Amino acid sequence: MSKNSKLVEVAFKGEHKSIFKNRNDLEINEGDYVVVEADRGQNLGKASCVGSLVKLKRGGGEQRNLIRKATESDMEIHKKNQEREKEAFKICREKIKQFKLDVLGMKLVDVEMQFDGSKTIFYYTAPQRVDFRELVKELASIYRTRIEMRQIGVRDEAKRIGGCGVCGRQQCCNAFLNEFEQVTTQMAKDQQIALNPAKISGNCGRLLCCLRYENEMYIDIFSNFPQPGSRIRSGNKDGTLTYINIFQNKGLVHFPDNTQAWLEPEELNKGVISR
Repeated sequence: MSKNSKLVEVAFKGEHKSIFKNRNDLEINEGDYVVVEADRGQNLGKASCVGSLVKLKRGGGEQRNLIRKATESDMEIHKKNQEREKEAFKICREKIKQFKLDVLGMKLVDVEMQFDGSKTIFYYTAPQRVDFRELVKELASIYRTRIEMRQIGVRDEAKRIGGCGVCGRQQCCNAFLNEFEQVTTQMAKDQQIALNPAKISGNCGRLLCCLRYENEMYIDIFSNFPQPGSRIRSGNKDGTLTYINIFQNKGLVHFPDNTQAWLEPEELNKGVISR
């Protein structure tokens, strides 16, 4: 992959990613911190993908440009901003209580300061619309900069906070997912997973994103088998298909005499009495 690529994907706090044009052909490698154009100013992030792979993933770039690789002084400013974000988080949380917005369910999730200090974004969750005009005025008087209150959902909250999933690995949303796709309980049913909320829900309380990953494969494999519950004749006995093991490529048939047998798809389809 060429170091002098024209496109660079940059990740910011909360794993938000955007594409920038490297018009000056700067030598940028994945993992480098870079300063980029932002809304009415500049921002700093880490190059997460460089070159042709970006084109394949996104199909193009934004109009904004990559300005330079971050210098030591840029990184010092970045560290100071991180400390200021922690302080702003505490102050904003206190102000939320002061204006009794917590009673309405408003919960502060994160604070992100733009690199050049021209804007500060406060991310929050709330079950309903919240009138935060007085809160914004108070915060603007403290920080003397543009204040943006951005309401996010519980999945976005989990993505910004991060953590480990039930698998023991970093949450998918925080590790690599750029967009959230719909996940349904039907996907769990298609994969013969028990509909236990504690087992199929992520840290956000919503259905696990990973239920999507292999769903099409499960549906394709199960199409080779009769539906569970089908009546199956094997030899001189009639039984019921109760379970399909896709790893062994066999279905389990239970018979009235309390015996059971594992049969392959061909045997099951040949012996179907009723579906």
